[in-house]
Amino acid sequence: MSATDLAVESAIRDLETTPAPKPSLHRAPLELRALKSGILTGLTWIAALLASVPLFSVIYELVVAGGSRLNWETLTALPPSAFDLGGGFGNAIIGTGVMVGIATLISVPIGILAAVYLAILDPDSKLAHTVRFLAKVLTGFPSILAGVFVYAVMVVTMKTYSALAGGVALAVLMLPTVVLAAEQAMTMVPKKMKDAAFGMGCTRTQVILKVVLPTGASGILTGVMLAIAGAAGNSAPLLFTALFSDYYLRSLTEPTASLAILIFNFSGMPYENQIQLAWAASLVLVLIVLVFNVLARIVGRQKY
Repeated sequence: MSATDLAVESAIRDLETTPAPKPSLHRAPLELRALKSGILTGLTWIAALLASVPLFSVIYELVVAGGSRLNWETLTALPPSAFDLGGGFGNAIIGTGVMVGIATLISVPIGILAAVYLAILDPDSKLAHTVRFLAKVLTGFPSILAGVFVYAVMVVTMKTYSALAGGVALAVLMLPTVVLAAEQAMTMVPKKMKDAAFGMGCTRTQVILKVVLPTGASGILTGVMLAIAGAAGNSAPLLFTALFSDYYLRSLTEPTASLAILIFNFSGMPYENQIQLAWAASLVLVLIVLVFNVLARIVGRQKY
């Protein structure tokens, strides 16, 4: 082999081993499109900051006014009478947890079963289109109407306000969120995974239980968490169903306290102690909603 051939082979080898330079894009800052993009981006940031001012001001006020009153007694004691000092809202925390728990036990199974029908069993039927439309309509359903509906169905029939009626009212509000979120999560399961399961001889029930639900679990749980966060802060339906109580919950068929109604009642009183408790209860309620929203974001990022 001649020296020329060796030189050519060496040059080719160098070209193969030398990484190609990465192309770089240069944009003139005063170019019309770049200038428009920069201006619109800046306006978007300004709008976002202005929109966040009320939010952060409310959070700051809650922390300042409600945080100073938070202690163990406030979280466990019963509400005080008009002229008493001290007290707390332990019964309201328990009542809120019980009613949200009842709503979750009712809405989640029904919502997931409805989503299975909408996404897997018969997604193109007239019934599926009707249910899907009604679920979307119910997401904007005024919460007070859910309370009026449950009042007419349960409170009038049972002749008493109750934690059970409050839980059912919250379940009505949670159900459309659970249905739509679960359907979306199941629809996003890759078709090839379901086809592979069918190819291995799985029945439709096995495909739903072993493939669709586990794969879409993160999306389903995200919807459930968001529905719980929304239900925990609702007060209008509880005015017609659970009302309020100054005592701890002893039975599901009696009136019970909730944080939202306690805030509503105490914020209008002319007593400083009750107003401070209303601020503290507002902070606790915001923290509860924040926790469920953060959990929804965390669960939504998980891969199953």
